[in-house]
Amino acid sequence: MYTENEGPIDGLVHLYVDGAFSRRELIQRVAAHTGSVAAAITVLAGYSLLNAQSISTCNTDASVPADAPDLNVADVEFPGEAGSILGYLASPKTISGQLPAVIVIHENRGLVDHIKDVTRRVARAGYVGLGVDLLSRQGGTQQFTDPVQQMQAYARTNPDERYADLVAGLTYLKFLEYVQYDHIATVGFCAGGGNAWNLAVNLPELRAVVVFYGTPIPPADQLMQINSPVLATYRLEHTPSERLARTLSAWSISSGASIAIFSALGGLLADATGPRTALAVAGLLILASPLLLPRRRDADPLPARSPAFNAESLVRTE
Repeated sequence: MYTENEGPIDGLVHLYVDGAFSRRELIQRVAAHTGSVAAAITVLAGYSLLNAQSISTCNTDASVPADAPDLNVADVEFPGEAGSILGYLASPKTISGQLPAVIVIHENRGLVDHIKDVTRRVARAGYVGLGVDLLSRQGGTQQFTDPVQQMQAYARTNPDERYADLVAGLTYLKFLEYVQYDHIATVGFCAGGGNAWNLAVNLPELRAVVVFYGTPIPPADQLMQINSPVLATYRLEHTPSERLARTLSAWSISSGASIAIFSALGGLLADATGPRTALAVAGLLILASPLLLPRRRDADPLPARSPAFNAESLVRTE
């Protein structure tokens, strides 16, 4: 998981886990910091993540080629707070009416080919996808060919700049004629997950937010203010390694026990009232479950994050 201000070896391990280079190259790069290959191997042995890590490539059925005949893809530019922002736009070739859109937020290496592939997957799923290059203020990801250089370039960005550039991407999507401007969501990976959290906290108009192991996680008071549906996925990194087996066993037992308990309660209710009544009650409970969620509050479409940012320019008029 990406964290701000991580050390050079931590960063190399992170890049390796993300698939930036092979294990052999990881050892060679770490050796440049430790002075020898033997020392590098010793240092890397202390990373439990590497001991359990199995690097796998994307399923070929999921990957979408850049020349897919059913998609329109293009490198795009749009105005931002501090100049032009670079992006990668993908959409279905055949569009009837308007489509929802998804902002794809990259990891700490910039808008690399993998993230462009993810953006194309979004388009193949029937949405308009926009990958925003958060290294645009430094000339764009294409200026940095080495993964470490890309990571260092990302480290020179800050949350306010990244937020403003992503909002610029949201603005760009809103004014595309084939985008349903009030149905825009976002998905962020690793460092991008942290940026997705930032958008979730500050932009109540987002229709959905998906976070893959992003940091920092907002404090509880900010989480309670989020109006958009959020799906956040994390590894068991906060669970001590000696307790992983116990934790997973507890989850397995508790989930099985919950199914058994509710099945038994349903059976008792069916015996007492009849199967149809029991099914009707279960259905009503399921339908009523959304009432437990916080209600979406009406809010200004885009609250300003900095004095230099004009939120009024983002309001679309018919």
